[in-house]
Amino acid sequence: MKPMTPNRPYLLQAYYDWLMDNDLTPHVVVDAYVPGTQVPQQYVKDGQIVLNITSTAVSNLQIGHDFIEFNARFGGVPQQVVLPMAAIVAIYARENGAGTVFDMEDAYKLDGESAEAGLSVVKPEEASVAGLKSPLSSVESSPSETPKFESSADKKSSDPEPKRRGHLTLVK
Repeated sequence: MKPMTPNRPYLLQAYYDWLMDNDLTPHVVVDAYVPGTQVPQQYVKDGQIVLNITSTAVSNLQIGHDFIEFNARFGGVPQQVVLPMAAIVAIYARENGAGTVFDMEDAYKLDGESAEAGLSVVKPEEASVAGLKSPLSSVESSPSETPKFESSADKKSSDPEPKRRGHLTLVK
């Protein structure tokens, strides 16, 4: 019997369509160290980057069986982004977190290679992308959007924010 093809491209496309149909903003979590991944390294944090892939944030989005490719602006600089399917960790909606985390499939496991062997640094001066039709929204990648998991011990150790006084005064 022939081995089955990976299901990640199919699930990713289905989740993307579902999120867009429900007027939500799809974001993908990407492992920036997977060989063949081309993302602006200045936005990578802890080996990952979160990218907004809605049609208003990127242009020429192509979700294929092996790669996701699109053009986007990072800090006003147009760049081409290439994401191998093996690099896609999760897809979720910014508004409510609906989505999924993908399992590591055998087809995407590295065969003895270093995960950093295929790392590609995209420099702003080399990232000019010809043929962009219109200005693009910047792709968001901020720590506030990256899903964080905190234990109850982490929450207790942080100092509570002091209460701010209102700026309005009572006039009698």
